[in-house]
Amino acid sequence: MAFADVFQDLLQRPTPLMRRFGSMLDERTGGPLEILARHSQQATRRHFGRTMRMFAPLYVSNECVNNCSYCGFSRDAGILRTTLSVDQVVREARHLHALGFRNILLVAGEHPKFVSDGYLQHCLDALKPFIPSLSIEVGPMEDDEYAEIVAHGAEGLIVYQETYDRSIYKTLHTAGPKKNFDWRLNCPERAYAGGFRRIGIGALFGLAAWRYEALALCSHLEYLYKHCWKAQLTVAFPRMRPYAGNYEYSPDPSLFLPDKTFVRLIAVFRILFPQVGIVVSTREPAPLRDAIATLGVTHMSAGARTEPGGYTGAGADDLHLTVKGRRVELTGKSGCEKATEQFQISDTRSAAEIAAMLRAKRLDPVWKDWDEALLAGA
Repeated sequence: MAFADVFQDLLQRPTPLMRRFGSMLDERTGGPLEILARHSQQATRRHFGRTMRMFAPLYVSNECVNNCSYCGFSRDAGILRTTLSVDQVVREARHLHALGFRNILLVAGEHPKFVSDGYLQHCLDALKPFIPSLSIEVGPMEDDEYAEIVAHGAEGLIVYQETYDRSIYKTLHTAGPKKNFDWRLNCPERAYAGGFRRIGIGALFGLAAWRYEALALCSHLEYLYKHCWKAQLTVAFPRMRPYAGNYEYSPDPSLFLPDKTFVRLIAVFRILFPQVGIVVSTREPAPLRDAIATLGVTHMSAGARTEPGGYTGAGADDLHLTVKGRRVELTGKSGCEKATEQFQISDTRSAAEIAAMLRAKRLDPVWKDWDEALLAGA
């Protein structure tokens, strides 16, 4: 029985852990944030020491067949698109390698015409010799497809449900395979069956009521903790940022997750799931990232770019539009020399600056925590 089969029942009849989660999230019953933060920090030190796993996203394509009203890569958005060649992906990865990164997340929109025919497999084959830890954040697949991806060197998969509110999900996703709520909801289990050793989930806060999203995310994580226990799990709470087509975006006050509640959410998840990794990306502003670095976070991105070729300018010679699934060449000057980003990042500091900040807080930035040689003789 998959998570989608029990999800609604769990929300109506929450488990003891979910009830405790809801109580701790409420300021009236969960106690002062300062106490929760201290307990969160203690749990983090006990299970993770003073380590912070560093990673970088590498966008390989911003083509997409889905219409998602909150995403800069949405199918009908008139953005400049490109898909990097395998050589260009290697160029981007070598740039990140030179900065110290050994954990890279390959990110792509969902488009079988552009990101297909073994494209990801070829990318992984090319990166595997010098990047020991490779993860993907792409459109959901079948478990046998995931097994093939794992065989080519990927060890981690990230898939965010975006919103766990089924009715809002339907409103936001108007075209493409992403419309299938349950197919996406069960993606982590298929990835686990396919052999991924790291699985990350999350919700994009700002699309639906934050308290509902938090409780749903808790129920999903608890389920995976029981049924996918051999994998290392991570959880993230990214908040909406301005994006292509809506660079004037401002959060809906009724849905916005305030900073203080964001910190509380990290502390509660850490206390109730002490061995689960917690990810905070460059979506969040630098002062907040600095403040929460010691409180429960275990994974941080740094110096991130959210467009294909964002690190080296790769792919700029192949910019185009895509209309109804068909490539449309640009006419004249586009006024832009790069592909369009998915969303604006907030913390623009370099990897070296983030590492220095962490060391100043007596934390150890970890660039490499896995090597295939560890499996030798297993």
